[in-house]
Amino acid sequence: MHDIDWNDLRHLLALARGGSFAAAGRALGTDATTVGRRLRILEKRLGTPLFSRAASGVLSPTPTGEIAVAKAEAIEAEVMALSGALDAADPMALGKVRLTAAPSFISRLLIPSLPSLLAQHSSLQLELIGDPRNFNLTRREADMALRLARPADMTNGRVVARRIATLDYAVYVAAGQESHAEDLPWIVYEEAMVHLPHARWIAAQAEKSGRSSPLAVNDAEALLQAAVAGLGRALLPKILAENASGLRRVDSGERNPPVREMWLLMHAELRQLVRIRAVSDWLDGVFHNRHTER
Repeated sequence: MHDIDWNDLRHLLALARGGSFAAAGRALGTDATTVGRRLRILEKRLGTPLFSRAASGVLSPTPTGEIAVAKAEAIEAEVMALSGALDAADPMALGKVRLTAAPSFISRLLIPSLPSLLAQHSSLQLELIGDPRNFNLTRREADMALRLARPADMTNGRVVARRIATLDYAVYVAAGQESHAEDLPWIVYEEAMVHLPHARWIAAQAEKSGRSSPLAVNDAEALLQAAVAGLGRALLPKILAENASGLRRVDSGERNPPVREMWLLMHAELRQLVRIRAVSDWLDGVFHNRHTER
């Protein structure tokens, strides 16, 4: 029987997911040397190589490594289930929650509302990761995620999701530009984002106006700041823009701005944890309170 340490399997999974010793080390809060040492120990115990290096330098599991990774993921799921069951049984159990969302929602919506959550749950540690990428919850890149679309990655039943809000959009310009808003160019999203409904809407308005756009961005916060700077018209979620200093909402005319859905995702094994429920309830309040204020 092979004497396998769960900590070695954690390093195995991080390496399979990160593709390099450095990336695995960052994910585990350690260094590349430690990851390499753990891998060598595991390979020695199993008596076979578990990874090979491609010409690009990326480490990929060998056929034997793929079996080990699959089994390690199953063990990880069982460990998570056990941890979740124990935490759910303890009404005082709190700890760290890693929540990811677009940077603009982190900075303009969540952080201003955070004091109430931390005052109520002093043992909670919230990690807010402002990143537009869709983090993989099944791989524990995050515990919870806010996304502006109904998720498509729920087929395996390991991720659960619910619609937490419906977001209305409106057109904004810098304070003082309201009277000549129709003469201003549109600030657009860069080409890689044209698949998004709000980006398509802006692009269509810019094309109809016949004016070239002076600026293209890839984030709502940059769009908002560009409008405040007087660079043109911006389409923004009301929930973010209504309280922003230096912005004024203007009539969108006959155009119908898009409506987006905000979805809350979480790992199925974690949803009953006290800390996850606490953050989930807080998010409900954040979106509800901002919606009723408008």
